[in-house]
Amino acid sequence: MSTLVAPKNYRSVLTVYETQIAIGTIKRMFEDNLSRALNLKRVSAPLFVEPQTGLNDDLNGIERAVEFDIKETKTNVQIVHSLAKWKRMALHKYGFPVGEGLYTDMNAVRRDDDMDNLHSIYVDQWDWEKVIDKATRNEDFLKKTVTAIVNAICDTAEAVKKQFPALPVNLSRDVQFVTTQQLEDLYPKLPPKDRENEYLKEHKTAFIMQIGDTLKSGIKHDGRAPDYDDWALNGDIVFWNDLLERAFEVSSMGIRVDEKSLDSQLTKADCDHRRKFLFHTMLLAGKLPLTIGGGIGQSRLCMLLLQKAHIGEVQVSVWDEKTLSGCTAAGIHLL
Repeated sequence: MSTLVAPKNYRSVLTVYETQIAIGTIKRMFEDNLSRALNLKRVSAPLFVEPQTGLNDDLNGIERAVEFDIKETKTNVQIVHSLAKWKRMALHKYGFPVGEGLYTDMNAVRRDDDMDNLHSIYVDQWDWEKVIDKATRNEDFLKKTVTAIVNAICDTAEAVKKQFPALPVNLSRDVQFVTTQQLEDLYPKLPPKDRENEYLKEHKTAFIMQIGDTLKSGIKHDGRAPDYDDWALNGDIVFWNDLLERAFEVSSMGIRVDEKSLDSQLTKADCDHRRKFLFHTMLLAGKLPLTIGGGIGQSRLCMLLLQKAHIGEVQVSVWDEKTLSGCTAAGIHLL
């Protein structure tokens, strides 16, 4: 079901024409900032993959991939949900050394996503992945990487603001690191997303850690597929959004599973059937490199930096009638 939050007396700071220019500026600048910060090389990426490889991101395990057949091969393929697993295989095949990584434009269709201010069925991300070793497979390295990404985002925000001085966005580089269990302990009576809102009201920029496993209460803070992030070494980069008055996630990322954590998480998630897939077989046999990686929402970042109320102001998608009429009434111009 779609939902819409319309900020009172909302008017976009930039015109539609200025918005298009600003989106191009953000994407060029942030790609450069991110690749320098993390030592990444740009690569090409697939729009679709074969299901039997196990390379598609299964998200929470209930979302339906868009699937179609290919006339020449007589096989079916799926449009990707994300490239979380493909990137790790690519690092292996391309021979990337420790300390270097890749990034790419990822375009996906998530047809089961609810539509709201932040969600469309069209997803565009900078997907990135970097080879690490056992010495850097730890929380300290994760935190250093998060800080580098936040600084790349803030550098981009400051540069865009110089070009468009009317933009009111002010982001904090001071990242607070908090686990999902700590959030539950702080706000035991609130549901997970409300905990994030309360925390970000005060701290403005946070990395919410350890997503996917069950908390002491018996619930999960949020779902995570068991076969890419290590649930003990992952998290979301979240900023406070003044316009929407809410916590605003721009990135899901983490140190990836090794043989031990994959084995454990597949069983916890009741996904042992995936062990037969090529990706999982190689990973369990220790044939894939240790990595850290994530996805950074392109439209999400543009929304945040350009102070847009709805993701449809920075990307073209398809919307239901409720969203279309609500945005028109609220002065929100959907592309």
